[in-house]
Amino acid sequence: MTHPLTRQELLRRATFGAALLSIPGFAAACGGDDDGGGGSGKNELADTLRFSNWTLYIDIDEKTKKRPTLDEFKQKFGVNVVYTEDINSNSEYFGKIQGPLSRGQSINRDIIVLTDNERFLSVMIDKDWTEKLDKDAIPNISNLVDVQKSPGFDPDREFSLPWQSGMTGIAYDAKQTKPITSADQLLEDPELKGRMTMLDNFSDSLGIVMLANGDDPSKVTDEGFNRALERVKAASDSGHIRRFTGNDYTGPLSKGDLKAALAWSGDIVQLQAANPNLKWGIPKDGGMIWTDNMLIPKGGDPYTASVYMNYVYDPKVAAKLAAYIAYVTPVKGAKEELAKTDPETANNELIFPTEETLSQAHLIDPAALKNDKYQEAWQAVLGA
Repeated sequence: MTHPLTRQELLRRATFGAALLSIPGFAAACGGDDDGGGGSGKNELADTLRFSNWTLYIDIDEKTKKRPTLDEFKQKFGVNVVYTEDINSNSEYFGKIQGPLSRGQSINRDIIVLTDNERFLSVMIDKDWTEKLDKDAIPNISNLVDVQKSPGFDPDREFSLPWQSGMTGIAYDAKQTKPITSADQLLEDPELKGRMTMLDNFSDSLGIVMLANGDDPSKVTDEGFNRALERVKAASDSGHIRRFTGNDYTGPLSKGDLKAALAWSGDIVQLQAANPNLKWGIPKDGGMIWTDNMLIPKGGDPYTASVYMNYVYDPKVAAKLAAYIAYVTPVKGAKEELAKTDPETANNELIFPTEETLSQAHLIDPAALKNDKYQEAWQAVLGA
């Protein structure tokens, strides 16, 4: 996290919270260096837990710049944590790890985090590139919210547990442009030409354009997919879209180099500390929702990783993470724990929103993620 927040800034976060998990059906890149972990014996903790995650996705002490929950884990269990913010996008990270994993090699990580709105998480499980969770070491799995207990990609939660969830919407710099409330505006306003970006996964970018077109991204048809694809392709070919990004839109947007971006909710509310002119919202035709899941890649240490997962599924720890990250927690009781120390934040509708807000969020059709024709067409637009 490169933009630590004060408590007052936290309370202005325009994001959503644990109520998101009540939506029915919601659960539907590293190198090869050795960071000193390695497989421990069963029920024996390794010296080091090696954890790859996205940027802006862990709590930080604003004075010391340390990561409190990671430090507390080390103090409690005597396990050092090498925490690497090397995931910028699912496709980019998967491209880095699929080679060694396909050859049966370890990627020297015990936990990685991938998103359920792209195919890569399912590919990891289907190809047996993940280790099973040690559920005996995760009694706190009972705190997993009901709606997340049986997703299609891992119906028995043998290989994954949710880290956090989030929404995709439109961010813009209010100092440089008028409010942007629709995908139509994002793609067609001439003032945004060359000064806006979209995300490099079609579930987010095409999903939001499908909604603007009056199509349903939860039930993707060839006609709906192609309508959205052609609109995005035309905007890209004309130079209206500067480029397609992962997390790396955050720097240019924060600095004012971009006027607008298709963006993830929690990123933007954290960036507001550096640039208070940034605004984020769900497009008038709807936004997308997703969940990031923890996995243990082949060669990782299942017991040590599972002990860490159990630790973050303690509602007290989950409350600390949710409060700082400003994404939705999958842990029952986290809001109630937060209310004990910070009732104002726990009751903030921007963090724990209403059903009306949540009704504007949509899931991507899981069958579309596995459609090779769609993937190839999208990659052609990206120029990959």
